[in-house]
Amino acid sequence: MRSTFIDSLPKVELHVHLEGSMQPATLLQLARKHGIADLPGTLEEVRAWYGFRDFAHFIDVYRNAVRVLCDEDDFALLAAETLRALAGQNVRYAEMNFSLSNHLKRGIPAELVFAGLERGRLEVEAEHDITVRWVPDFSGDFGVEAGAATLEAALRHGPDSVLGFSVGGIEVDRAPFAGIFARARDAGLRSLPHAGETGGPDSVWTALRDLGADRIGHGIASLRDPDLVAHLREHRIPLDVSPTSNLRTRVVAGLEEHPLPRMLDAGLLVTLNSDDPPMFGTDLTGEYHAAQRMGLDHARLAGLARNGVEASFAEPELKARLLAEIDAAPAVDSQASDR
Repeated sequence: MRSTFIDSLPKVELHVHLEGSMQPATLLQLARKHGIADLPGTLEEVRAWYGFRDFAHFIDVYRNAVRVLCDEDDFALLAAETLRALAGQNVRYAEMNFSLSNHLKRGIPAELVFAGLERGRLEVEAEHDITVRWVPDFSGDFGVEAGAATLEAALRHGPDSVLGFSVGGIEVDRAPFAGIFARARDAGLRSLPHAGETGGPDSVWTALRDLGADRIGHGIASLRDPDLVAHLREHRIPLDVSPTSNLRTRVVAGLEEHPLPRMLDAGLLVTLNSDDPPMFGTDLTGEYHAAQRMGLDHARLAGLARNGVEASFAEPELKARLLAEIDAAPAVDSQASDR
């Protein structure tokens, strides 16, 4: 069922991965283009491939999928398709992660990656009322050297649309990356690490203390530490939560067990995000519907939209405009079947 209220909400997406946004048809198209034969060959096979046993299995599939991205045109195509899909959901601003370390590890030059991303971004921003900023990331399990190389590539070749820096992948100890993130912050990049997704509250503390996190990707383990909850609440540190992602990677057993409502009840600044939408069978609109199924009414859904704006690093003028539009969203919903 469609919700006119959810559709009408201006949305902000702060935790979404470009490579994880690749549609199955695009994966097949690029695999054929580059003669990559050891990947699923039909849409049905791709969808079955996206049946993840656990988080580690998801990471393995993700890293295999990105092998189809080889040249500038591939990155431009993926960026344009992904950003058009966001604009179609009334997403007006996005801070989008992309796995720069994976591409560097495969020998893809950073300048080629950025050229493609920028071509796609500028094309879609000219067509739609959406603003997009980039957040290059590295996989923590690739190690300190990979993290340093990723940051160097981002600083040397990244355009002005690069806003932040992140660490993701398998959730290893974040403390060894303190020096890398200090250099990123000194260069004006926001610290936006993943933490507290598969790890415990200690990983969130480490992201805060050692990486100077401006915002936490996921952070759902935070509720297990009352002192951490108090710290996050007092300092208004945002947590970018992606419910369907947590279910599909088996981090949370069921929607009824997801901590999102309890995080909001605890006064935490929570934003709603889609993470890797086609891989998880969702999109940002779908995440609002999932939140509604968890018992959130229109006021709390609008509050999540406002949180996204507040937690973003959008320009103040854009923030003010989006907040005004959220406040003006229709209070009465009508339900209509999807066509």
